[in-house]
Amino acid sequence: MSNAIQIHADQRSSVQSRVWLGFLASTLLAAAGRNGYYIASAWTLVAAGYGSAGVATLLAAVSVVEFVASPLAGAAADRFDRRRLNIAADLGRFAILLATACTLLCLDAFLTLCLSAVLFSFCDRVALTASQAMIPLATRGADLATSNSTVFFTMQLGSLGAALLAGSLLGGRSPALTFAALALFFLFSAASLSWMRLALLPQGVRTAKGLAPNIDKHLLRLFAAYALLYGGAVLVTVVGSSFVFEEQTGTAADFSHLEAAWSAGSVIGAAVLVRLTRAISGHILQLMLLASTALALMSLIALHAPWTLIVFATLGFVYNLGRVSIEVTLQSRVPDNVLGRAKGVMHSLAVALGLIIFSIAGVMGNSVFPSTIFFGFGVVLLISVPALSIRIAQRKDEP
Repeated sequence: MSNAIQIHADQRSSVQSRVWLGFLASTLLAAAGRNGYYIASAWTLVAAGYGSAGVATLLAAVSVVEFVASPLAGAAADRFDRRRLNIAADLGRFAILLATACTLLCLDAFLTLCLSAVLFSFCDRVALTASQAMIPLATRGADLATSNSTVFFTMQLGSLGAALLAGSLLGGRSPALTFAALALFFLFSAASLSWMRLALLPQGVRTAKGLAPNIDKHLLRLFAAYALLYGGAVLVTVVGSSFVFEEQTGTAADFSHLEAAWSAGSVIGAAVLVRLTRAISGHILQLMLLASTALALMSLIALHAPWTLIVFATLGFVYNLGRVSIEVTLQSRVPDNVLGRAKGVMHSLAVALGLIIFSIAGVMGNSVFPSTIFFGFGVVLLISVPALSIRIAQRKDEP
């Protein structure tokens, strides 16, 4: 009898490992495709002469779609099978990138990439929400900090690989080739998810109704911290290419080095989270990371390469550390049957801040140095830290 129980336990552990490996493989491939897509889009627009204003306009369109799609994607992740939802979104991204590659050969880059980004961002938001809401299900009782650190570590490895690959593909080659190559990552991601066994993923998430969970002031503080960290990442995406191309007089290879530095810092940030969460509370850690982001952004106004690479590596480290910390806090506070919608609301608030950033960058265009925009947002972050600290102090005073 004991041998039969042991065999059953070994089989269950083996299948669970298969699920986890398939999930991590999908995370790695999708992250490479996603990061590569936005790097290629930003550089293609800048190289075509559209500058920061063009990149900001494209990402503003993306943000509008994400703002609308995030709550809907969250509701879908809570109602439908998350694995199948993710597979469908991966196949959608694969088809969109192939169509983008073909269209770039004959149409204007700006119009092509704007339409492509709108379609891509909808599928991307569905995939990200479903994938991240799947983490507690795929790990089945494992420590949340360790599980999320592993997932985000894998995600940033994919982003790092994409940054290096995009730089080599974009240098002296047609952008269409880059987008066609990146499309394959999403096809392989869908295949990795198909390898997972559906029966292992609980289906009890279907009973939830509505588009938004109950949100208290503590979740609002968490959402605000996420929005501010997300805003810093958005700013790097919008202004980073112009910062390299115009202010630093760099090349496509230099831009890929900047993205690689960000991704390398992000990899380290995901790796050290578990130790930090044991030494410091999540609330204090998030405030420290916001202040560190502010100082790093403000320092760019006075630095040149290679010091700027160190700063962007620091920004990537801080961003991913904060992002994983927030994910762990959210998953520990919100029941699984409303986790997708909570993530949708949180991301919508972050996207709203991103839209403000895009609007400012679009209006300023090329009339202001990118480093000045970095400095200004750093000041905003410094001002926000005391405001969020007050909420924490009030929470400590509560009985």
